Amino acid sequence: MDECPRCGGAIEEFALGEVSTVTCPQCGFADVPVEHQPRREEIESWRDAFNRFYER
Repeated sequence: MDECPRCGGAIEEFALGEVSTVTCPQCGFADVPVEHQPRREEIESWRDAFNRFYER
């Protein structure tokens, strides 16, 4: 990957040991793998969310 998929700018690669990632200094794009898995299977209502917030 030589150019940023977001803005087309030059990509820089950073490595630490065996782990590496790429970033774009122009727009801030970072190719960092993440997992976006929901924590709950049931949908929480706004009322329940606010109640949970205020209980803490």
